[in-house]
Amino acid sequence: MKLSCLLLFVFILSCTSKKEKEKEHLVFKYNEHKNIGSLDPAFSKDLADIWATNQLFNGLVQMDDQLNVKPSIAKSWTITDSATLYTFTLRKNVLFHNHNLFGKNTTRAVKASDFEYSFNRLKDKSVASPGSWVLNKVKSFSAVNDSTFQIQLKQPFPAFLGLLTMKYCAVVPKEIVEHYKNDFRSNPIGTGPFKFKRWEENIKLVFRRNTNYFETDSSGNKLPYLEAVAITFLPDKQSEFLQFTQGNIDFVSGLDASYKDEILTSEGELKPNYSDAVTMIRGPYLNTEYLAFYMESDVTALQSKKLRKAINLGFDRQKMIKYLRNGVGIAANGGFIPKGLPGFDATIGYHYKPEEAKQLIADFKTETGITNPEITLTTTSNYLSFCEFIQRELQKIGLQVNVDVIPASSLKDGKANGQLDFFRASWIADYPDAENYLSLYYSKNFAPNGPNYTHFKSDAFNKMYEAAYLETDIAKRQKLYTKMDSLIMASVPIVPLFYDEVVRFTRKNVDGLGINATNLLDLKRVKKAIK
Repeated sequence: MKLSCLLLFVFILSCTSKKEKEKEHLVFKYNEHKNIGSLDPAFSKDLADIWATNQLFNGLVQMDDQLNVKPSIAKSWTITDSATLYTFTLRKNVLFHNHNLFGKNTTRAVKASDFEYSFNRLKDKSVASPGSWVLNKVKSFSAVNDSTFQIQLKQPFPAFLGLLTMKYCAVVPKEIVEHYKNDFRSNPIGTGPFKFKRWEENIKLVFRRNTNYFETDSSGNKLPYLEAVAITFLPDKQSEFLQFTQGNIDFVSGLDASYKDEILTSEGELKPNYSDAVTMIRGPYLNTEYLAFYMESDVTALQSKKLRKAINLGFDRQKMIKYLRNGVGIAANGGFIPKGLPGFDATIGYHYKPEEAKQLIADFKTETGITNPEITLTTTSNYLSFCEFIQRELQKIGLQVNVDVIPASSLKDGKANGQLDFFRASWIADYPDAENYLSLYYSKNFAPNGPNYTHFKSDAFNKMYEAAYLETDIAKRQKLYTKMDSLIMASVPIVPLFYDEVVRFTRKNVDGLGINATNLLDLKRVKKAIK
């Protein structure tokens, strides 16, 4: 009898295990080492939160992998009144996820008044959303009727549709938010391709397929294809990579120092022992890594345009990318606008010219009488290797660079308050328009009241920047962006290092993940083959 029970128990276990394996291809698994702070889209500030809320929520519009704004809940829109009035026509078949507050195990359709509520909530100071700035250029908004939503801008702003693709602008249901209040962060109800199932904070997060989702593929098949998404929270990137190599998670994003030499050659190619099991996809990322000069610095060396130019010419960006990032990244020989955005021009920046750099240093010494110029570069430990590389290269052209390593929080405060003369920085686009990058050099944006950390000032730049707001012709606006970027590079307030790349490693049985320059994780078209 005992033997029979034991055999029956083993049989049941084996059947359960077999069923789980059969369903494994319907579950997409990834790890989030930074944890997730909230599942409320109004607080989707960090990439970890954005990845999660992108599965649960939709806005009026969305962005495809080529950074084109496409319909989402809004099926169409018009822009009138001198490019200040946006009128959106909503789909009538978009439903919120099931919840008993809508009626027992039921749902309801999204209406324009839901967007009015969601936008008012975004502006509400008591909510304190970090995304409230998205509506700074909005004069008013209103639901004209159930299927028409209007937004009136204070002045034309060509990048506005791009702003509306951010998760901050997703629609949420009033009755659910007001029922849960602050706990909406862990009880999210949206319209997205997946719906919330379970969250054990810092342990596991599970989403299930939304069978009522409104989008279909090109063949008319309902999206998403997957049945579930499972997210773990291992804090260590090396442990995450180990889980990936063992097939326990389906993809990893980025190239961490703990495993870059394990998986990639110095040329940026997959090593042979991974090529059979792993697919690597990579593409431009809207992130410019750079060094910045504080233009109001009292340091004589940094006041010299010749010396700042010499620094730009004095090190080999290609070599730096090859040896410090295994070939991942694009050497920043153009301007501040990264590759992948309209306005980028590869010809306006600086290339490695050590002899010209030496001559500029020599001229600086002659003109100032400073025989041994010395500057201090402030960075964090994560970027120490880059700064030490530049330090060694600049010593060869006659410039002494001291590298000061401080905590990230101190660097953030120091650059905002003008306490650092020469420092490492990066700028990741909030929205995919070059205006986002050029705003760092507009005089009215001087830090700490804006992102102009260098305190760069140019009347010619300011006039072009303001003119770009009023220019509705895309080609003409792009030319203005390039001219502004060229002016910045000629004035040398920065040293662009590299334009980042999105790098994703997936198991061979994963298809449809895609890649985009904002590094948004979109799982609605992902499929997994049975192993």
